Amino acid sequence: MDLEGLVRPVVEAAGLEFVEVAFLREGGAKVLRVTVDREGGADLDSIALVSQRLGRRLDLERFAPGPYSLEVSSPGLERPLRDPRDFAKRVGERVKVKTDGPEDGPRTFSGTIVAAGIDKVVIATDAGERSVAYGDMASARTIVDWEAELKAKGGKR
Repeated sequence: MDLEGLVRPVVEAAGLEFVEVAFLREGGAKVLRVTVDREGGADLDSIALVSQRLGRRLDLERFAPGPYSLEVSSPGLERPLRDPRDFAKRVGERVKVKTDGPEDGPRTFSGTIVAAGIDKVVIATDAGERSVAYGDMASARTIVDWEAELKAKGGKR
């Protein structure tokens, strides 16, 4: 069954962006996890609406034999980046990248996305700009400077 093909139209019809879907087993239970987003973030009402619509669609399609849990959520502030489009949307934001290129071995670094092309991303690090091919990345995610966020909101550590 084309799970993304089943889920994506429901998510997009609700005015949200489809991020990812995974059907997995956790602690002996089956879980269908759907991640959605929207410019400025997805609110609880829109997530609840998508969850209801997805539940109905999955029941109509007889998605899975046996019980499973449906979880619909947003990726959060520190979100994974998977494809060039994700990186292009986050130009100017801080990221943490793990690479496992064949020459350098695994490496982890952080910096600010300067540019995102079709094949690679350019990240400004403390050691200078670094160009990384998407194929050399093991993982990447946005990072939030929580100390700066707290100061901006007048909070204390």
